[in-house]
Amino acid sequence: MLNISNNSERPPVDLTRFRSGAIVFHKRHYKHFNRFLLLFAGIALVVIFLPWTQTVTGTGSLTTLTPEQRPQTIQSPIPGKIEQWYVREGDFVAKGDTILHISEVKNEYFDPNLVSRTGEQINSKSQSVASYKNKVKALELQVGALSQERQLKIEQAKNKLAQAKLTVKSDSIDLEAAKTNETIAQRQFERIQTLNEDGLKSLTEVEEKRLKLQETAAKLISQENKFLASKNEVINAQVELSRIQAEYADKIAKAQSDKFTAQSNQFDTEAQVSKLQNDYSNYEIRSSMHYVRAPQNGYINKAIRSGVGETFTEGEQLVSIMPSQYEKAVETFVDPIDVPLIHLGEKMRIRFDGWPAIVFSGWPNLSYGTYGGKVVAIENYISTNGKYRVLLAPDSEDHEWPEDLRIGGGAFTLALLEDVPIWYELWRQLNGFPPNFYTPNAPKTTQK
Repeated sequence: MLNISNNSERPPVDLTRFRSGAIVFHKRHYKHFNRFLLLFAGIALVVIFLPWTQTVTGTGSLTTLTPEQRPQTIQSPIPGKIEQWYVREGDFVAKGDTILHISEVKNEYFDPNLVSRTGEQINSKSQSVASYKNKVKALELQVGALSQERQLKIEQAKNKLAQAKLTVKSDSIDLEAAKTNETIAQRQFERIQTLNEDGLKSLTEVEEKRLKLQETAAKLISQENKFLASKNEVINAQVELSRIQAEYADKIAKAQSDKFTAQSNQFDTEAQVSKLQNDYSNYEIRSSMHYVRAPQNGYINKAIRSGVGETFTEGEQLVSIMPSQYEKAVETFVDPIDVPLIHLGEKMRIRFDGWPAIVFSGWPNLSYGTYGGKVVAIENYISTNGKYRVLLAPDSEDHEWPEDLRIGGGAFTLALLEDVPIWYELWRQLNGFPPNFYTPNAPKTTQK
């Protein structure tokens, strides 16, 4: 004490004079407490060598094993307006049952007889295609007839040309004969004229020979004219042959052009028929989409778009449905550092929300209220929550999961790893090390 206060020093108090102090500060109690500490230390020393199962924990929810069994929303592939609801929330619907009726909101589909009128257009265009086919056949027959007629005309012209050539040949022979006769008549006239001068022939005979010479000269000129005329006939026959070929080539070309035009119109009409048939099928399918039907057996969860007269776009969610038949599974999320410790086929313990359970992570055999699961899928890409998704199916070797579990309920999972001493697990937790990496023993397969 510094003796800076005016208060006197408090006298010492003897606690042993009190009953409680006498009990507490008795040496016998120190002896019991020391024994307790020794016993506790011995028990702790034994406990730290007990086996401890390393675990990887995860949180998730109850889902279904296959994607088609999970809750889904029903969309309409076409825009429309709600006309009538046929179900209520919570109703059971079978596959193909009508859920609601919608109507069109696009003006090009307002016509209620659109499908039938498109069918009439298809029939008309189909008849047009048949007409074009008949026209093509008629033009093919016309081309064939023209080709045959051209062949006959050409043969006729060739025969006429041959006749003209024979006539030229005959006329040339007659011309040579006429020249010979004219030469003979000229010699006879000269000879008889000489005899007349000598007084051996009379003047009458000379005049006869002169007349005969003139006749033969006239025949020669006539035969020359005939020969030239026959040569002109040959030229005319050749010209006629060329004209026939050109004329029928033009007729056949025109007929073939008409044929190709008809074929082009036929193909164009067939394309129009094909397009109309496509439109007809689209209109038929679209008309069937005016009734939104259930894709599978299930229960109506929620009407996302309600009321009558509301419009929506294509692909917009209309109603939510939960399939009635499904296989339960658990999707859990584990940290990336623990993903290499989980393998396909490994068993895990699951605690469901709402089901009382006592969990000892290091001693799974002492846990109560947990259920067995088996790893069936491990996600290869990290989820949006920064963890990896693991899918668990019920373990057939464990007791069955509760029947009253609902899809979407929470779940807590434990992946059972290696067995290590407790002291090692404490040392690992204090140092922040991950659980031991291991590879499960795969069954041995014999090679052939």
